[in-house]
Amino acid sequence: DSTFNPTQILINIMKFTFAAAFLAGTATAFAPVTFGGRPTHTSSLKSAVEESVYTFAKSEEIFAEAQTLMPGGVSSPVRAFKSVGGNPVVFDRVKGAYAWDVDENKYIDYVGTWGPAILGHADDDVLDAVKATMEKGTSFGAPCPLENELAKAVVAAVPSVEMVRFTNSGTEACMGMIRLVRAFTGREKVIKFEGCYHGHADSFLVQAGSGVATLGLPDSPGVPAAATSATYCAEYNNLESVKAILEANKDEMAAIILEPIVGNSGFIKPTQEFLEGLRALCDEHGALLVFDEVMTGFRVAFGGAQQYFGVTPDVTTMGKVIGGGLPVGAYGGRKDIMEVVAPAGPMYQAGTLSGNPLAMTAGIETLKKLSEPGVYEELERKSQKLVDGILAAGKKHGHALTGGCAGGMFGWFFNEGPVSSFKDAAKSDTEKFGKWHRMMLERGVYLAPSTYEAGFMSMSHTDEDIERTIAIAEDVMSKL
Repeated sequence: DSTFNPTQILINIMKFTFAAAFLAGTATAFAPVTFGGRPTHTSSLKSAVEESVYTFAKSEEIFAEAQTLMPGGVSSPVRAFKSVGGNPVVFDRVKGAYAWDVDENKYIDYVGTWGPAILGHADDDVLDAVKATMEKGTSFGAPCPLENELAKAVVAAVPSVEMVRFTNSGTEACMGMIRLVRAFTGREKVIKFEGCYHGHADSFLVQAGSGVATLGLPDSPGVPAAATSATYCAEYNNLESVKAILEANKDEMAAIILEPIVGNSGFIKPTQEFLEGLRALCDEHGALLVFDEVMTGFRVAFGGAQQYFGVTPDVTTMGKVIGGGLPVGAYGGRKDIMEVVAPAGPMYQAGTLSGNPLAMTAGIETLKKLSEPGVYEELERKSQKLVDGILAAGKKHGHALTGGCAGGMFGWFFNEGPVSSFKDAAKSDTEKFGKWHRMMLERGVYLAPSTYEAGFMSMSHTDEDIERTIAIAEDVMSKL
């Protein structure tokens, strides 16, 4: 019909604009409907912060019920949002860089299921491989070739690992690791660092950061004094504190254990001199150097933080990324050390679901993609862009803020900085962080609900996602 009809034209424009926004997967909190032509990139980012904030009626209802069924309503403490105020949102589904809650709010997600989702959530190739494996069975309780395949990939990638034992979680890997270092050296005492978290085993719940710090607990009730009597705490990035413990306990230390980049007191990088100094001290005192790379393994570099910094430990623990989003853990190291583990040696450790075919498959497919050229350079570029943008937004509006990144891992503190230890991190303005977190959440950005947790970038995050996040952050910073 060639008849001029202004009303029909306006209706058609509205239909076209709505359809374009829908096909782009853009939630109303991210990009409003515009008329009179396509908005500029700047105006579209500005619009991201002008929409009304999210509401969470269904999440509130489900979480209220959860609190009657599970302690605190969650299966892991930090998820309860205790340190940021308000109640957690309840997720319905995830895909790529995004998450949707049960109220159909869409988020740019920088938690990434606490690290494993380095490819992005629900990667199609990983899902297809897991579905194919599932047809053969979900668990064998017997050797399978997939264990060999993932083990070979880990050994090839991680400098310290000549043999590996798979477990079902990072905590379980660390439990096996501490028993191993004691069995190998014939010594009981170990050194860990304030704010470093190595799972919830009794021996490690001493100044452990992460959820412990979030809840304000110095350690945990129920841990016998005897369980921690052989655990000594030093200050991160302070070699003198380590030397003092070693001198006072000559020839008694089995291992020095640390997160080579701290992710459980927020994001804290070590100095090169600190890591190299620990390597030298272990060699001098006959102790093993252990890197807990549950968080950093295949996250900051393909060979982990040990490749990133060029410092090789004796034993490494892993998890998260190597399971591609399924429950997994592992510990590995030199062959002579690992051959102490049963059944090759006398140190016992076992697990019903260890090495299960689904987790092995997800890990294999994930590592294949991560081995491609340029992956970690791109992850670090995006992480740096996000951190730089957040710091600039904070400083523009007069907030003390410091932060950094490595590969696909990052973090910041409401703190003048620098932050080089848990003691420094504890000086941060946690009340301001809590307000900032809630306001970002209400505008479609999902961040770790604690100042004492690192954030994670994925291959699925786009520059547009990062720019939108920075634009929202600047608006929120102006209101804090």
